[in-house]
Amino acid sequence: MRVLLSAERVMGDLRRYFGIGLPPGGAPFTGSRFEHLAGGGDRPEVADRITAEDLVAVQTLSVTVPASVALDILEGRLGARLSGLLQAIARDIDMADAEAAAVADGSPADQAWHLLRDQPDVGWVIAGKILARKRPRLLPVYDRVVRCAVGRPPSFWLALHAALREDDAALHRQLLELRQAAGLPETVSALRVCDVAVWMNHRAVGHACP
Repeated sequence: MRVLLSAERVMGDLRRYFGIGLPPGGAPFTGSRFEHLAGGGDRPEVADRITAEDLVAVQTLSVTVPASVALDILEGRLGARLSGLLQAIARDIDMADAEAAAVADGSPADQAWHLLRDQPDVGWVIAGKILARKRPRLLPVYDRVVRCAVGRPPSFWLALHAALREDDAALHRQLLELRQAAGLPETVSALRVCDVAVWMNHRAVGHACP
């Protein structure tokens, strides 16, 4: 991962993805609005409930929550259950600073992921993107392209957590340095810098991902 992030193209990839240096609205990727739409999914007044804005934000990453599930999230029991779990997930901590228990099997974050994943026509990709919108510093975006690039560990969250913390959090620091050097706002988390860098690189080299 650290070798990939040291590639010459990474800085340009990040700036292009987020539209740095382009006029307002000039970013070529809708995902550049994922964390920023309507002020973000982790702002205090909405951090513990999934809103319609969150569901639109997820669409910027090329997935759509099925209408029946979206209604249950916004108006039904599913939304209430998810809110209870979100209240137990820290909002203001980076994955690198959290204990492994925060992303381990059985944690509130893991329970929320399973609850979403098991809804009709949702699955693991959409579940992860919803939670990444709500806790962008703690929970990563993980989709088929990223999985194709980095492999399939038994738990991606725990594997990434370990990678971010090893060598005195060298990878985490590298991501923050990349964010600053690319001119990205601090509202773009270290996890999202990592996701975009991996996604853009894998997309550019043209690997076919199942």
